[in-house]
Parts: sequence; C-alpha cells; structure tokens
Amino acid sequence: NVLEYILHDIDMVLIMTVNPGYGGQAFIPGMLDKVKTLKEMLDKAQVNVDIEVDGGITQDNVDMVLKAGANVIVTGTAVFNGDIKSNINGFQKIFKQYS
Repeated sequence: NVLEYILHDIDMVLIMTVNPGYGGQAFIPGMLDKVKTLKEMLDKAQVNVDIEVDGGITQDNVDMVLKAGANVIVTGTAVFNGDIKSNINGFQKIFKQYS
C-alpha cells in the first residue's frame, strides 16, 4: 500500500519472487498475492504501470505469474541451464498465449 500515493508517478514496479542474492532459487508462491494486489491497485487507479517479476520464474510457473498480472518477466536459470534454444522456444510458446 506504500505505492498507493505514487502510482501516477511511476512506470514499473519490480516484485522479487525470491530472496535477492543468487540465481537458481525457487519461486516463492506467496508473491503471487503481491502481484495480484498490485494489479488490482493499478486497475482501480486506472494507471498503466508495468509489473516486473524476477526470481525463480520457470516454464512451470510463468503462466500463473502472467495470470496474476505481471507483464515483464525476468528469468535466468530457466533459460541458460540446459538447452537454451529449447528453453527460449518454450517460454515464447507460453508468451504467445498473451499476445
């Protein structure tokens, strides 16, 4: 709720979905509530502010994050571990559902 008073002055809000520090951490599911609450707050204020999420984002959970209201996704480990091209294609397939 501390953002309530500055919503008209910002372009983006970053919600960390892990504890900041190092790559490869597991997504904290409770952060979905923060994304949803922020999205509701932005809609109520009728402002267009990007919601960025960073940390533990994988092909298995990115759909939930997008449905919660995030529209800027940061992912590292889920892209760069294993077959990078296949990982990118997997994310792109999911993102196309929201285009």
